[in-house]
Amino acid sequence: MTHPLSVQLYSVRELISDDRDGVLRRIAEAGFGAVEPFRPTDDPIGFRKVADDLGLSVSSVHAMDLLGTDTEADAVFDAAAVLGTGMVIVPAGIAEEEFTGTEGLTRAADTLNALAERAAGHGLQLGYHNHWWEFEPRVNGRHALEELADLLDPRVFLEVDTYWAAVGGADVPLVLGGLGDRVKALHVKDGPIVKGEPHTAVGAGAMPVPAILAAAPADAWRIVELDNCATDIIDAIADSRRYLSALEAQA
Repeated sequence: MTHPLSVQLYSVRELISDDRDGVLRRIAEAGFGAVEPFRPTDDPIGFRKVADDLGLSVSSVHAMDLLGTDTEADAVFDAAAVLGTGMVIVPAGIAEEEFTGTEGLTRAADTLNALAERAAGHGLQLGYHNHWWEFEPRVNGRHALEELADLLDPRVFLEVDTYWAAVGGADVPLVLGGLGDRVKALHVKDGPIVKGEPHTAVGAGAMPVPAILAAAPADAWRIVELDNCATDIIDAIADSRRYLSALEAQA
């Protein structure tokens, strides 16, 4: 594995609002080496100091504000620089309807391509993160995200949420093989592959995790996320790391 395992902090959103530093400490104690913030403009200087003290790097950041005003996007770019990551990711915000046909996909690509050019001016790479609605529609016989990838500037990378891709009907290893090096990060998740059902620790659900990891680029970040969980979230995150570490040891 090229990078340390990371955690998307949306997983612990309820805990982190009350005790950011304590939650980051628990993530580090669970053996993770990186985190992926979802509100990077919230005290990036203080966040960076705590993360550095705990030996945590920032793999990338999610930010809805990237699709906001120029001022809001610039604030995200500045925060990413403070946090020490070169990857900023649009996590959602493009209307689901845009992924149902060629015209909508072209508009989505134009938006992301323009934003990628601005990000490049700050020395950053722009990425896009999917949910199920980029996979459920078929456009020209392919999943909409696959069609979108062909319209994107090569500077736009993909962070494939493997769980939502599966919920959207994708054969995830097959899709990853087709996207190739466009994939710079993965959300590694598990569960029953049913909308509305709680997620589980990685390795405790129905996802073909070993096949997914084998199909992804070796240098893509592996980022654990649970959107929701019926058990203790920190325990589930720690269990995910143990499972993924055991897989790596077997490789």
